[in-house]
Formats: sequence, C-alpha cells, structure tokens
Amino acid sequence: MNSLNNKKGTKGKGKNSQNKGDKGKIPGLPAMPPMGQFLSNFFTAVLVFLILSTLYSAIIGNKSKVEEVSVSKIAQDISAGSVKKVVVEGGMINAEYVDGSKKKSKKEVESSLSQTLVNYGVPAEKLSGVEVEVKNESGFGYYFLNMLPFLLPIILIVLVFWMLTRQVKGAGMQALNFGQSKARIIDPSDTAQKVTFKDVAGAKEAKEELIEIVDFLRNPQKFLDIGARIPKGVLLMGAPGTGKTLLARAVAGEAAVPFFYLSGSEFVEMFVGVGASRVRDLFKMAKKAAPAIIFVDEIDAVGRARGGGVGGGNDEREQTLNQILVEMDGFEPSEKVIVMAATNRPDVLDPALLRPGRFDRRVTLDLPDREGREEILNIHARKKPLAEDVNLKVIAERTPGFSGADLFSLMNEGAILAAREERKTVAQFDFIRSIEKVMMGPERKSHILSKEEKKVTAYHEAGHALVASVLPHADPVHKISIIARGRAGGYTLKLPLEENRLQSRKEFLDDIAMSLGGYVAEEMVFGDVTTGPSNDLQVSTALARDMVTKYGMSEKLGPVALEGTGGRALFGGRGVDSRDYSEDVSAKIDAEVSKIMNDAFARAREVCKEHRKALDSIASELIVQESIEREEFEKLLIANGITPKKLNKEITA
Repeated sequence: MNSLNNKKGTKGKGKNSQNKGDKGKIPGLPAMPPMGQFLSNFFTAVLVFLILSTLYSAIIGNKSKVEEVSVSKIAQDISAGSVKKVVVEGGMINAEYVDGSKKKSKKEVESSLSQTLVNYGVPAEKLSGVEVEVKNESGFGYYFLNMLPFLLPIILIVLVFWMLTRQVKGAGMQALNFGQSKARIIDPSDTAQKVTFKDVAGAKEAKEELIEIVDFLRNPQKFLDIGARIPKGVLLMGAPGTGKTLLARAVAGEAAVPFFYLSGSEFVEMFVGVGASRVRDLFKMAKKAAPAIIFVDEIDAVGRARGGGVGGGNDEREQTLNQILVEMDGFEPSEKVIVMAATNRPDVLDPALLRPGRFDRRVTLDLPDREGREEILNIHARKKPLAEDVNLKVIAERTPGFSGADLFSLMNEGAILAAREERKTVAQFDFIRSIEKVMMGPERKSHILSKEEKKVTAYHEAGHALVASVLPHADPVHKISIIARGRAGGYTLKLPLEENRLQSRKEFLDDIAMSLGGYVAEEMVFGDVTTGPSNDLQVSTALARDMVTKYGMSEKLGPVALEGTGGRALFGGRGVDSRDYSEDVSAKIDAEVSKIMNDAFARAREVCKEHRKALDSIASELIVQESIEREEFEKLLIANGITPKKLNKEITA
C-alpha cells in the first residue's frame, strides 16, 4: 500500500534522446574468438578434409585397374588379330582388345610404335588393320591433372589454416587499437540524427545560456576581435531524464558542427594508460574537424575528486582525468572546439575540472514546470494520431515532478495501450492510464485480494485520502485506488494546487500526518495493524529526520544542520551515515523525530475519529468501485460535511 505524492519528484530515469548512429560499434577492444570457438572451427575443418579425401579415394578406387603387360605380349596379340585399337601416350601403349578388355605396356620414348612392333615381328598387314592413335602429353592440363592428387590435399590444409589464423590475426591487430578513441560522430549533414532547439522544450534558461556557444561556433571572429574568450567547457547538471544529452546535441545541430560523443566510462580499460591515450586521440580528432563539439556523458565516471581512495587503488581513472585537464588547458582561443559534459552528481567532481578555463560555465536543468511539460508533450505527440478528446494541458497538470524522459515514456505507453486495443488513435483515457503506469508500474491483475484484505486496503487508502482532505496544508486528492500496481497494494494520488519550489514546516507536518492516515485507519477500524503501512512509515520517518537534521525545523535543536547532503559510506553492504555530532545530540535527534511522528499520529487519529462516517463512506465506495476519481471523491466529502480544498480556495477568493 502506498501513499503517493507526485510533487516530490519522479521515479523516471533516462534521457530524452536515443543515439541512432553507429549501433554496431562496441566500445573497447573487440572480443577475440574464445578457445572453444577456435577448436570448433579447427575440428570442423579437419572433418571436411577427411570427407573430401574419402570421396576422392572412392572416385579413384572405383576406376577399373588396367593390366600391365610386356611389349612382346601386345605384339603377339596384334599379330593374332585380337587388338582393335592402340593409343600411344608418350612412353605408354594402351591396347584395347576386340573383347573389350584393356592392357597397357611401356615402350622406349625415342622409338616410334611402328618401328617397335616391327622389331617384335608384327607383319605390316596386321599392323595396318589396327587403329593407332597418338596423344601429345604436353601442356598445362596434362601436368595439372597428374599433379592434382598430390596438390589437392595440400591446398585444402593451407586454406583451412589460413581461415583460422585470419580470425586470430584480426583480433590481434585490433588489440593495437586500444589507445584509439571510441567516440561516435554525428555529422552536421546527417538530417536523420540532427536535433535543434525546436526539439527541446522545458529548458528555456538553459537554451538561453547555450545560445552564446552556438553563436561562437558560427562566428568566432566576432568574439575574438573584441578580446572575448568563449568558455572552453560547459557542464550540464540536472536530474536524470531532464534532457542533458538532447540539449548538447541541439547545440551541435544549431551550430551545424560535428558532434563527438561518448560516455565517461569508455575512457577506462583494464590496461594502464589506455584512458589517457583515448583522450589524446579524441581531442586530436576534434581539432582536425574544428569547429566541433566534444560531449562526455556521465563525466563523474572519470572526473571524481582525486585522492579520496575511490577506485580501489587504481590510478588509471586519475591519469585519464589528468589528461582531460591538460587537453582542456592546452586549447588556444582560435581553436573552435567546445567541450560539453553531463552529470547528475556535480558534488563529486574534482575541483580542477570546475575552475575557470575548464568547465567554467555550468548550466542547470531543472524538472520542467507545467508549461514546460505541456511543450514537451506537444513535441512527443507530433507523430502520434491523437483523438479529439486529447487535452495535453490536463496531462501536464497531472504530472508535476515528471522529467522529459518520464513524459516521453508516458506518451509512448499511451500509444502502446491504444495499439494493444486495436485502435488507430490515442485517446485521453490512454494517457491518464499511462500516468499511473509510469509512476507505479503496471496493474497486477493476477494479485487477487480476499474479501478481508480488500476491506483492509480500502480503509487504509480511505484514511490517507480523508486526512489529506481535512488538513489545511496537505495537497488535494485526485484519485484513490485499491488496484495493485507494482509493489503497492493500493495508492492515493494527491497533486498540489500550485507548483511550489519551496515547502514549509506546516506542509511537511501535514504530509507526515497524511502518510500515517492509513496506519491510523487500520488500527481504529480493525484493532490491529498489517504490514501495509511499512512504506508509509519509512517515508514519513525519513522526512521527519530531515526536518530535524537538515532543514532546522526542530523546536528543541533549533536552526542547526547536523547532517549534510553528501553520500553515505558503504560498510558491510549497508549504508553508514557519517556523523559530526555527539551521542547526546543523536539521542535528542531521535527524541525529536519520535515527537514529530507521535504528534502527526495524534492529528491523523483525531481527523479519522471526528470524520468516522466519511471514512466508512469512502471505504465502502472503494470496495465496490475499486477506484475513485477526484469528482466522485469530492461528492463524497461534500455529502459528509467536508469542503474540498479547491472549493475552499474559491470561497476564500
């Protein structure tokens, strides 16, 4: 069971673009053929050779053997009239008899057949009755046919070993390419992969910051004449999925320059010095193609602060970082090469990367606001046939905290749902369902609750919704459902009336009380508590601890930040917080967290007790319908004497 507050952020992850070019390239060294594959090829070749040898022997063996006799015997047979034809091939005499048999004999090469037979006493009239044919043994064909039985096995063996060694040689030659850059290149003339600022929405300030970079790449002399130096490095910072890679490609597309892009992890290999060599090769390629843009995605893979012992003692990453620093510092103002990098962890980068002269221009990409989300949805809806009832403004209002990647996934899931139901257009209902699918996961239709479990889940979600509707600083509820999605057995979707960048202490306290509404409802109605509120307790306790240790919202400890935003060290596979305060202060923190949780529990219990009739009404409706939208929920509230937040705001106005 989950209580979902969408304005906290998004679970989405990814980028707004996909690299379509060079899909066949594999970063790093192409894999050599494994020993098993080599042996398999070898034994296959040997088997083929044995089969061919057997066939050749069978063909040769099937030929009938010719009896070899002396010349005098053939002369006697000619005299007796039993020889029909004589064929002379060099020093061989082939005699074909009247009965069809064949015999052969050898003679002296220097003497002719007629002279030889006369010497053996063959009468001239007998010799004239025999057909004599003389064949010339010269020429390439004759010698080739005679040598073929010896050459054919040798040729087969040489061919097999050439094919096997060629694979090994190819892999060995590719091993020499370790130091070459694995960067992919998008040519400015490639219209299929070209991206411009028209394809990027929801990042107005970021685009304005990068227009100067585009202007410099188009007309650098304007800046150089006045003595201005354009920043050599641009660092794009933002949450995952906010479009850092897409924005970098848009800069290259607007400036019409080559775009070299690769990941920070592609620099480092198992061999020392490979990363630094690839950096040198990458910058060398970019300088030849200048003006150009080099884009390094996830630069924190090689750009982490040095000297912290990160990386298991391997200094290959540090050598790569040093080479990047040297290459960026070695640029001349006239060299029109801009280095862009992206990361969602700018706090771990080495200070040398961020000093002036390197990545001295930092562009932050925030999660888009409502107008930005609507623009992004319009971009992703270009190639989708939309039904007449589609209103992207409503979708934008229901997706606060969504990144560009989340919105792309939302539109794609809506199209998939329509295609699954054999429809040619995408309707508004498809997008509404896809919001829940992106946030919570697909419906678990196989997860069938028993009658008692369904009742417990209904009261749990009704408790969340009721507390959120009564407390003044909690966000209004848009939907309640007891249909299992992802890991949640049910959920309550609440969205803010207005998007705020800041949150107050009162809003945090109401959020914690709302999270405990399900726990309170289960205990009040059934006299027992299930495992359903486990996630609610984790989220609310973490928020209470942040209020005390990070935001200075504790009355007892006062305006003190006791814990920073840094990462947690791993020890034994578990996170360990680094604490800079005493055990006495730690005990006070625990006491304050417990006080906040207990006060929120008491407020939630008071709301559920006061409006028990509304709680039962909401739960009963959930058991019947399984899902309640905002309009139906507000009618239930009004029927039980509770004014919905939107109506309350209108009355105040």
